[in-house]
Amino acid sequence: MYFDALECLPIGFEPSEADLAPIGSRYDGQIAVFGRKFQEQIANYREFLVGSGAIGCEMLKNWAMMGIASGPKGVIHITDMDTIEKSNLNRQFLFRSSDVGKLKSETAAAAVVKMNPDIDGKIVTHQDRVGNDTESVYNDAFFMALDGVTNALDNVEARQYMDRRCMFYRKPLLESGTLGTKGNTQVVVPYLTETYSASRDPPEASIPMCTLKNFPNAIEHTIQWARDLFAGLFTQPAENVNAYLSTPNYVQTALEQSNESSKIETLTSIRDCLVTDKPLAFDDCIAWARRRFEELYNNTIRQLLFNFPKDTITSSGQPFWSPPKRAPDAIVFDPSNDIHVDFVVAAANLYAFNFGLKGSRDRDYIKAAAAAATVPEFAPKSGVKIQVNENENNNAEADVESGELDELIASMPDPSSFAGVRLSPADFEKDDDSNFHIDFVTAASNLRATNYGITVADRSRTKKIAGKIIPAIATTTSLVTGLVCLELYKVIGAGSGDNARKIDDYKNGFVNLALPFFAFSEPIAPLKQKFAGRDVSDWDSVDIEKDITLQEFIDYFANEFKLEVSMISSGVTLLYSPMLAKKKAEARKAMKMSEVVVEVSKKEIPEHVKWITLVVCCYDEDDEDVDAPEVRIRVRD
Repeated sequence: MYFDALECLPIGFEPSEADLAPIGSRYDGQIAVFGRKFQEQIANYREFLVGSGAIGCEMLKNWAMMGIASGPKGVIHITDMDTIEKSNLNRQFLFRSSDVGKLKSETAAAAVVKMNPDIDGKIVTHQDRVGNDTESVYNDAFFMALDGVTNALDNVEARQYMDRRCMFYRKPLLESGTLGTKGNTQVVVPYLTETYSASRDPPEASIPMCTLKNFPNAIEHTIQWARDLFAGLFTQPAENVNAYLSTPNYVQTALEQSNESSKIETLTSIRDCLVTDKPLAFDDCIAWARRRFEELYNNTIRQLLFNFPKDTITSSGQPFWSPPKRAPDAIVFDPSNDIHVDFVVAAANLYAFNFGLKGSRDRDYIKAAAAAATVPEFAPKSGVKIQVNENENNNAEADVESGELDELIASMPDPSSFAGVRLSPADFEKDDDSNFHIDFVTAASNLRATNYGITVADRSRTKKIAGKIIPAIATTTSLVTGLVCLELYKVIGAGSGDNARKIDDYKNGFVNLALPFFAFSEPIAPLKQKFAGRDVSDWDSVDIEKDITLQEFIDYFANEFKLEVSMISSGVTLLYSPMLAKKKAEARKAMKMSEVVVEVSKKEIPEHVKWITLVVCCYDEDDEDVDAPEVRIRVRD
C-alpha cells in the first residue's frame, strides 16, 4: 500500500539547509522533515486532551515523541475523571498493575514525562468531567488560552458538548473513535469545516419492549432484560426509599407521574422495602431472593401461558407461538442446579447490600435456606393484559383496580418513624468481580434463556454485553491516533488569513483493519445561509460587546440588519415574544438583557460566565422569516 501525507508540511514552508540541519536534539528526525521553525511551533502549542483511556494514552505517547508542549509557552491539559481498572491494562498501555485504583490523567501524564523529560511540568492534569456543571473550571479564560482540542472520548454526548464548546470559542477539534478493527478520524476547523454535531450516525436499533418483557428469542434479549431487572430490584427501589424519607411531600410528587401503574409501582417499591420485605437478617434476604425466583421464572411464565397456551391460533389462522416467538416453560426451583443457586446467592447478597446487612458466600448454607423458604401459592388470573406487539396500546391503566392507589397511599409508613434510615442503591459496576453485579445478571439472564429455550451465555460474554464493552485493539488505536497526529501537524502549520490552509489539505479517515480498508475524504464544508447580505454558518455569531437593554437589542437588529425581532430565547427560557402581555413586555424592554435572563429564568448568571447566548427569530421588510446566527452579549469583562 502506498500512503503519503505531503499536505502535512506547514503552509509557506520553504526548506533551507540551515532550517533542516540537525541540532543534536531528540527531534532531529522531525526537524529534517518539517524544519526547526515548525518544531518551535510544535513545542509551544497549547492543546487540551479530553480523556486518557485507550486513545488518550496512545495520543499522549505520540505527543511526547513529537515534542508537543516541550517549549516555554507550550502546555498540555488532560482531563479524565476515571480511575484505572484491571480491565484497562490490556489496551491502555501507559498503565501497569501497580496503577490500578489511581487516577488515569495523573498516571498517564507521569508515564509520558518519563518518556520525554522535556515535557516535565508542561502537563496539567484535571479530574473534572467536561459538561455544563464544570464550566466554572473549563471557563472562558481556560479555552481562550488554548490553541486546540483533541477528543479521546467514549460517548457521543460528551463529544457533542466539546464540539459546542470548540464552536463557541472557535478552536480546532480533532475527533476519533475505534470499534474493534474499525476506526475513524475527523478534523473540525473553525469556519472551514462542518462541526462534529452537524452530521450524526443513525441511532442504534433498540429491542422492542414487548420482546424484552414477554417474547425474547436471543441471548442479547435476556441479558438486557436481566440488566434492567438489576436496576429495578437493587437500584431504583433504594433511590425511591431515600427520596421518600428525605423529600417533603414526596407522595404528592409521585402522584404527578403520567399513569396510575407508574405511581403504584413507585409507591409499592417504597412500601415493600420499608415494611413488607424489610429484612432484619441475611436469612430474610435469602427468602426474598427465593420468592423473586419463583415470581420471575415460574409464576410469570405460567401467567403468560395461561393467556397464550402453546396451541393458541391467531385470527389469521397461524400458530401464535411462531418464530421468532418461542413458547416458554416454567422453571421449578432446584437446589441442586448451580444456576438456580447462583441467582439466589447473588440476589440475596445484593439485597443485603441495599440494607447494610452482612452477606455470605456460603453456598451450602444459602442453598439450604432457599430450599426451606416459604413460597406463596400462585394461580394464573383471568383478565391480565399482556402486550403482544410494540405498536399495541398496552393501556397501563387497565390492570389497576379501582381504589388500589388510595389503599396503597393509606398503607405508606410515616417517614418520620425512619429518621436517619438510608438504603444503599447498587450502581451497576461491571469490573468488580466481588460485588455480585455480573453474577446476578449472568444467572438472571441464563434462567430467562432457559425459560425460552435459548442457549445460555457464560459470564465473560454476559459481562461484555451487559457492560456494553467495546472491544479495543491496540493496532487500531495506534493507527487512528497516528492519523489524528497527521491532522494535528496540519492544524499547527495551518497559516492564517489569505495564506491559510485550504479544506482539501485536511482528511477524515475511515479504516477497517480486518478487510483491510482505508479511505480518506475531505471534510465537509459548513452549511451556509444568507444573513444581512453575507454568507454565515454555525461558526458565525452576532457579537454585542456590552450589556444592552432589550429595547436597544431590538433597535440594534432594526438599524443594523433591517430586521424586526419577533422572539428571543436563552436556552429553554423564552425572554420575549409577541404573545407577551403588553405591560410585561414594556417592563422587560427597559431592562438589561442580563437582567431579563435572570428574571425570567429565576437563576443568577454564574460568576464565570462572561457571555450570554441568545437565539433570535426575526423577519425582514417583506415579512419573510430570517434565520439569524447565534447572538452573544458580553455581560462581564
